[in-house]
This record gives sequence, C-alpha cells and structure tokens, in this order.
Amino acid sequence: MSASIREYLSLVKFSHSIFALPFALQGAWLAAGGLPALDILAWVVVCAVAARTAAMGFNRLIDREIDARNPRTASREIPAGKLSPKQVGLMIAGSCGIFVAAAFALNPLAGALSVPVLAVLLGYSYFKRFSAAAHLVLGVALALAPLGAWIAVRGTFEGDLRPILLLAFAVFTWVAGFDLIYACQDADFDRRAGLHSIPARFGVPFALRFSSALHVATVAALFAVMATAGLSWIYGAAVVLTAALLLFEHSIVRPDDLSRVDMAFFTLNGWVGVALFVGLVLDVAVIGMGGAG
Repeated sequence: MSASIREYLSLVKFSHSIFALPFALQGAWLAAGGLPALDILAWVVVCAVAARTAAMGFNRLIDREIDARNPRTASREIPAGKLSPKQVGLMIAGSCGIFVAAAFALNPLAGALSVPVLAVLLGYSYFKRFSAAAHLVLGVALALAPLGAWIAVRGTFEGDLRPILLLAFAVFTWVAGFDLIYACQDADFDRRAGLHSIPARFGVPFALRFSSALHVATVAALFAVMATAGLSWIYGAAVVLTAALLLFEHSIVRPDDLSRVDMAFFTLNGWVGVALFVGLVLDVAVIGMGGAG
C-alpha cells in the first residue's frame, strides 16, 4: 500500500503543487482583502490539489507511449510498469470528482465553472501533438488558479478585477516562460517524434530568448498587481526577489549547457511562488490593502 501511494505521489509530482497553490492562495487573499474564511480557504486548497493531480495524471496517461520512447522519461511510472493505465485513470476520475464537488461546495458560480476549467486543464496535454503554442496553453491553465480562488471567495465577477487579472497574466507569462526552458531538453526528441514545441520548431536559443521576454513581462505584471491592489514595499520586495530568482534562472541555462535545467525549473520556480505569497500575506497583515476593491 505505502509503495503504491509513493508511486502515485511521484507520478503527479505531488511536491510540485507548490507551483500553482501559492498563486491560488494569493488570489484568495486579494479577493478577501486579507485572510479568507478558513472553510473557504480549505476548499480552495482541495480544489487546487485535486485539479493539479487530475491534470498531471492525465498528462502522464496520454503521454505514456511517448514517454516510453524518450530516454529522459522512460523511467516514469506508467512506461516503467510501476502503475497501470487503469490505476492512473481511476485516480484521474477520482481527482476530477473531488475538484467538481469541492467547487460546488464553495458557491454556485465556482461549481458551474469547474467543468470548463477541467476541460482546459486536461486539454492542454493534447496541444503538443499539433501546436507549438502548448507552452502558452499551459500558462493559461495555471493562470486559472488565482482566478478560480477569486471566484471561490467572492462568488461573483464584481469588484475591481485589475489586481486578479494582472496576477493571472503574471502566472501565464511565468509558467509559459519556465516551460519553454524545460522543453529545451527534448527539442531533438520532439523533432524526431513529430511533436510540436517552440524549441523544436525555432531552436533552443530562440526559446530561451522568448522565455526571458516572458519573464520580463511577469515582473512588470507583478509590479502592476502591487499598484492596483494598493500593496506596499513589502510585496514590492517580494517582486524584486522574484526578479532576482528569474534572472539567476536564466543565467544558469544556456543553449550549449542545459545541465542545470532541473535546478532552474523546479528549485528556483518553487521559491518564486512561496516568496510572492509570503510577501502578500505580510504586506496585508502589516500595512493592509488599499486598492483591491
């Protein structure tokens, strides 16, 4: 039993929930103007974890034959025979059910939007079969996290939406940018396998330049969140730290040296979400929000 649980957690990279969850929590804080009601906060966490588990599991399930052909991914749980497609399918179904039920537990609007959101999250996995824009679609998928948390707290689209829309845009550019870096590892394999990605189509140097441009937009959007939400220098310091982390990320990955992609992708980007969430919580607790409506 414990071995199977470890395989499931490894399959969906459960520890990497840190990518989306801090931004969902930021959306909840912005919507509430501070600490949300604890029951709502708990449901937001359930939704975020269930949605990510379903999306990652689905990606691994439909990519199992591709993963088996790629030396970098052949040891993943399904191609390695550690988990069967049926087992993963049941996990996906259960995660989808939990997500939809938790969304309806929050409010009617969140419940009504849960199925379209799942369509985006699961649909992303097909894009690399026909479009190099898959990185951008992944950005859209994760950008739904703060937007969903806003709806979870408010149950409506009313109010000043500028901070949450800017935060969603920041997540979009941040995720698309770091996914471009990660995809550089598979540029040659993707070309041979007939898969679509920006590194495979336009080359690794172009992909890294495009990633840098997206991350410049990320930092600009985060400063705009600070301005429109009435946040102070505390959140600003978190944005500066984010900019430094992204700058370091790009300094350690070069077209002729992709050996530190994992450090750039997992470690540094994990700290980005944590830094921004802590910055927002401290800012609201110490200074208070003046512009989130």
